[in-house]
Amino acid sequence: MKLKHYIALIAIMLPYVMFAAHKKTPLFMFGIATSFNDSTVYITEIQQTEGWLEEKTGFLYSRDNYSYQLRDNLKAAGVDYPTCVTVFAKKRKDIEKKYVAMKKNFITKRGYSAKFLSTSDFSYTVLTPDEDTQYKDKAKKVKKTKKKKAAKEGE
Repeated sequence: MKLKHYIALIAIMLPYVMFAAHKKTPLFMFGIATSFNDSTVYITEIQQTEGWLEEKTGFLYSRDNYSYQLRDNLKAAGVDYPTCVTVFAKKRKDIEKKYVAMKKNFITKRGYSAKFLSTSDFSYTVLTPDEDTQYKDKAKKVKKTKKKKAAKEGE
């Protein structure tokens, strides 16, 4: 694709992403981190928390910032240049499958040594959408509802 196409796609998607409605949902999540400078993989425990999911996409609000929380914690503990990923699911069964698969991939297949982080070593802090975004979401829903009512009355 050409640069013009990418810019057009971003222009179309930007309002959709900016004004996505969020729903507070119970979640399970864990983090995994590696560093290219050593052969240790850091894996957190599965943690139950409440997070905000985008209603249309089901994506975790500000997922990258959850990974940054883990990265900053590991940097403070002396790990150089950790690359972190946060994995989440709505059901414990689903997150446990992902957890086992990640452990198997890094420890068994790749031969990393593992360091498991308990919740006392690291726990996620829930991030909430800013109030401005939530207000815009509600205003948008009210506007759509009014349009639907007007359309029904006009029929």
